[in-house]
Amino acid sequence: MPTTYETLRADIVAAMKARDTAAATALRTMDAAIQRAALDANKPIDEALVVATFRKAVKNLADARAEFEKGGRADLVAANTAEIAILEKYLPRGLDPAKLEALLTEVIAATGATSKKEMGKVIGALKQRPEAGLIDFGAVSKLIQARLP
Repeated sequence: MPTTYETLRADIVAAMKARDTAAATALRTMDAAIQRAALDANKPIDEALVVATFRKAVKNLADARAEFEKGGRADLVAANTAEIAILEKYLPRGLDPAKLEALLTEVIAATGATSKKEMGKVIGALKQRPEAGLIDFGAVSKLIQARLP
């Protein structure tokens, strides 16, 4: 089974052959961002780096879309929405809520965290888990905050 990065590279070629300039541009931009992230971190391109880069790009686009909506720029909102849809296809589906809740309960118990001050320990332990690539840490931090006094 090809990696997400291999799929991305193949889809760039397919989009260029199909003359889908919007998809080709979005995917080529992601390819460059992934290569830049690998270079900055001085690490090889692996699945975790690719997923993290995609998550960051989607978050940035969503933030920009919110600003465009405030400014009444419907054209830019539509362009950002289309680009987000293209990029979200490459993100893993994530853990279902029940599995995520069970994992959080397990990790909080294992770390012995009792307050929000110890959130870093919980997040650090979650990042060491094999399921880390499927976790949206922005959403998880809110769940942890809700659980810890």
